[in-house]
Amino acid sequence: MKTERPRQLSTAEERRATVLRTAIGAFAARGYFGTTTTEVAKAAGISQAYVYRLFPNKESLFVAVVEHCFVRVRANLEQAVAEAPGGSPEVVLDAMGDSYAKLITGEDGDGDLMLVQLQAQAAAASEPAVREAVRQGYARLVEYVRGASGGSERQVQEFFALGMLCHLIASTGADEVDAPWSRTLSAGIRHY
Repeated sequence: MKTERPRQLSTAEERRATVLRTAIGAFAARGYFGTTTTEVAKAAGISQAYVYRLFPNKESLFVAVVEHCFVRVRANLEQAVAEAPGGSPEVVLDAMGDSYAKLITGEDGDGDLMLVQLQAQAAAASEPAVREAVRQGYARLVEYVRGASGGSERQVQEFFALGMLCHLIASTGADEVDAPWSRTLSAGIRHY
């Protein structure tokens, strides 16, 4: 006689994680303004009412997505530091930059991560809660990069400037265009 196992319900935290994963893809594709909680709920296989049980509104869901992405970036940078072949600021910053480039575009890649970052920066211009999440995320990353690398203010600034340039190159496909402007922007930038 076969006994039926009781159906195991997922916890609110598991559902929250599922909604976050689903929302990352939705917000990456259509941005903060173009994504509805109905779309996220449908993709996650839950009701919109349940999304609102987990997140009071779309803004809080998007802020949670942005924060989650910053956590992923930080974990990626931490791993790069641990695996860096030396301890000088240049070596550590290079290892972090290479690892980040792979994270957003390469074999380890998650293009949605980069797109959410771009969407978050765009939404930050007009949405105060998103602006604060982006500020706090970058504040923590800058302090981490500064401390982990031992780099100067200029080196840390250049690290983040190159990261933004990588976003521009990757999002526009500039490295796929054979023109003087694209060669200028892409020169010396690693692509995966």
